[in-house]
Amino acid sequence: MKLGPQAVIAVAAVALFAALAPGCGLLPTGQDEAPSAAYPPAIRSNHVDDYHGTRVADPYRWLEDVSRPETRSWIDAQNALTLPWLAGLPTRAGFANRMRTLIDYERYGIPQARGGRYAYTYNPGRLEQDQLWISDDPADRGRLLLDPNLLSADGTVSLGDFELSPDGTRLAYSLSDGGSDWRTWSVVNVATGRQSQERLVGIKFSDISWLPDGTGFFYSRYPATADAASFDDTQQVSVWYHAAGSSQADDEPIFAVADHPTRNPYAKITDDGRYLVITLFDGYAANGVYLLPIEQGRPAGTPVRLLDAWDARYEFLGSIEDRFFFETTNDAPLGRIVEIDLDRPASADWRTIVPEQPQALAGASLVDGRLIARYIVDAHARVRRFSLRGDDLGAIKLPGYGTVDGFAGAAGSTETFFSYTDFTTPPTVYRLDPATGDAAAVRGVVQGAGQRLRSEQVFVESRDGTRLPMTIVRRADVPAGTPQPTVLYGYGGFNVSLLPRYSTARMAWLEAGGAYAVANLRGGGEYGEAWHEAGTKLNKQNVFDDFIAAAEWLIAQDYTTPEQLAIWGGSNGGLLVGAVMIQRPELFAAVVPAVGVLDMLRYHTSSANARQWSSDYGLSENPAEFRAQVAYSPVHNLTSGTCYPATLVMADANDDRVAPWHSYKFAAALQHAQGCERPVLIRVETRTGHGGGASTSKIIDEYADQWAFVAEHVGLD
Repeated sequence: MKLGPQAVIAVAAVALFAALAPGCGLLPTGQDEAPSAAYPPAIRSNHVDDYHGTRVADPYRWLEDVSRPETRSWIDAQNALTLPWLAGLPTRAGFANRMRTLIDYERYGIPQARGGRYAYTYNPGRLEQDQLWISDDPADRGRLLLDPNLLSADGTVSLGDFELSPDGTRLAYSLSDGGSDWRTWSVVNVATGRQSQERLVGIKFSDISWLPDGTGFFYSRYPATADAASFDDTQQVSVWYHAAGSSQADDEPIFAVADHPTRNPYAKITDDGRYLVITLFDGYAANGVYLLPIEQGRPAGTPVRLLDAWDARYEFLGSIEDRFFFETTNDAPLGRIVEIDLDRPASADWRTIVPEQPQALAGASLVDGRLIARYIVDAHARVRRFSLRGDDLGAIKLPGYGTVDGFAGAAGSTETFFSYTDFTTPPTVYRLDPATGDAAAVRGVVQGAGQRLRSEQVFVESRDGTRLPMTIVRRADVPAGTPQPTVLYGYGGFNVSLLPRYSTARMAWLEAGGAYAVANLRGGGEYGEAWHEAGTKLNKQNVFDDFIAAAEWLIAQDYTTPEQLAIWGGSNGGLLVGAVMIQRPELFAAVVPAVGVLDMLRYHTSSANARQWSSDYGLSENPAEFRAQVAYSPVHNLTSGTCYPATLVMADANDDRVAPWHSYKFAAALQHAQGCERPVLIRVETRTGHGGGASTSKIIDEYADQWAFVAEHVGLD
């Protein structure tokens, strides 16, 4: 889950697998024993919790103590079983080798432009981590500024976020060690490449915001623990100011929330330096926005509670003098853009610049005195430009029906950059002239696999009649009406929209003869806030019904069979596939829940960040929400003696977003409950975290294991 201020429980993931016919043998070629014959023992305690008068057993509560020797021994024993078994699968080496070839092409990130300089990420192909480059011309590669590949022997220190100062002379960047969400920030002189000595720690999910003169920046951090040995992410963050070149010990506290226990403040300074815009984050349904006047780089008054009704989502886009522009769901479930004049800030005086459209507004930016709005039309992107008077300046032509990212810049910028990708086209970076709407590729377009693959969109009717889109990708040479091994992927939460994206891991699966389908489920953002809310809290079962309907459609239309159908999901998607495999085990042959949220009654106990997922999940402290959660919580709904699909649980001991004990408890419970010889395995990685920043080698190893596991149970040779 990527769960931070503007983030969601998402994993950078692609789909995999298919299925196994009832009664088929489980042993891969050369294996002597089914793994189910030797599951490591897991003690079942008598622990019981009382929720509103309902007693709920939790026999694997002890696995929540991830540092406990017994837990460590259990993990080691599980890996000792799983890893050799996966390594012996006949297709594993082929998948790994093909991914090494497929990933070997130049990859450029979207440039960040400040002060006549352009910072971007670059990977020539097989480097473990992307490098950071700087250039005076976006069409020129420029020079290497930072190479994370030199910072660790195993390639698991990764570049996080980075931010050029407005004059382009300094660049602040963050590093993650082993996939952790904790970030260490540093500053480098752009001209000389000289690293400063400052190191900022205690930071998760926070951007930094430079003063216009580049002398310092604002950021948010967690408080230190009582012994000052680490930082406490069970508490709220507060906003701090850091003077460039100084020690973090000298940083100044700027703002903290004193009147609410779960709201987290994150700050962004306006381009003119007059105001600090403080966004308060407390879940994914609504937020608040305060303004703190700034004079000479420091607070010069008390915060103004500009948006404090907590009635909708508000995203600050930029300002021109006292005119502030926001994207919002206020009175517009599909989104609109409004202007708030600080002289008349009451909602009755807001001016709608871009009214709600028939499609969901996925994001917007203010660049060159114009608004660039990104919409979702049946799960693909469209982009339009608007004047600040609300004039529709027309659509930006895109290469196809895919996904766009980017369009960042200041209100006065005369250029912006974006990337385009789809299922068969690798990401390509484009430069956009906001004044004309003309876009041109910064470098040559990387050729995809469009001629070898066929992509089609269909619409599926869910249990209650809701119509949802699904895209199916498969090889072009597969005759219509020919069932084949198929991986169905979904997410269904936190307003996340699944739009077409290229993936080398997915390409390896498709080239091997598998099909891939992605279902756009309620809980996501494809059709606006009403679509999102229809898959949250008491309505969460809608998400599972949608996914089941997508699987049934694929079978009914002869794209696949239950013996060839696999499902995969990560993070919130791990919850999705865990719940669905329990509700309809006969529908699937293989399941891979990755870094999933699988204990719905206790997910919120792991951190303050996890508690904020309650805007989608609810809380077991609430009786009605508890009843909804306990009805689908994967850890709590397994039935002993049931034949569940072959399952590979993917976890990471270093995951500090979704606690790994979710996966531990689910795997132990599923191994205990499994009523047939289909295997239940757990693969525990230790240096990849929740998915972000994973090294190239580890990504290849993980997907090779996943694909090989699925192929083994779906008949894909």
